[in-house]
Formats: sequence, structure tokens, C-alpha cells
Amino acid sequence: MWIGWMEFDILLGDVHSLKEKRSILRPLIADLSRRAEAAVAEVGSLDLHRRAQIGMSVVGADAAHVRDVLDHAERMLAEQHPEITLLSAGRGLHSSED
Repeated sequence: MWIGWMEFDILLGDVHSLKEKRSILRPLIADLSRRAEAAVAEVGSLDLHRRAQIGMSVVGADAAHVRDVLDHAERMLAEQHPEITLLSAGRGLHSSED
């Protein structure tokens, strides 16, 4: 079993309240979760209006599949969501035998 995770550091556009931030992040998280078939959640920068950290995790039978899902999610977030700027993305990949 392979477990992959990814953490995205995101800059939001013209956002002035946490309510506006949530109105952008909720659909983005739902879209990422649905398309990547992964667990996705806001995991950091909770009190900042214009910043967000989103974490995602994937479990699969082989490392190549997990890596492909993470790569696809990163591309999708960077290319298909013009309302955000992807500042950085960190990732990890672990085997159940680690």
C-alpha cells in the first residue's frame, strides 16, 4: 500500500473576509476532491483572509498511480482555477512497509 500526500500553499485574489475566503475554497476543495478522488481539506492559514493551505491524501496499490494522482491534482489546481495563485506545493510518498 502506498500513501501520498500533498500540501498546497495558495494566495487568494481580492478577498477581504473569511466569508469570502470560504466562498472560494469550498468549491475549489470539492472540485479537487471529486476530480482527484482524494481526501482534501483546508489545513492551515485558517485566520488569514488571502492565504490558504490545502492538504490532500491518496492511498493506492502502487507508487506510480499515487504519484500520477498527485501530479494531476497539482496541474489542475494551477491551471484550472484562475481565482487563486499556487505559491508552492510539497509532497510525500510512503509505503506501508516504511
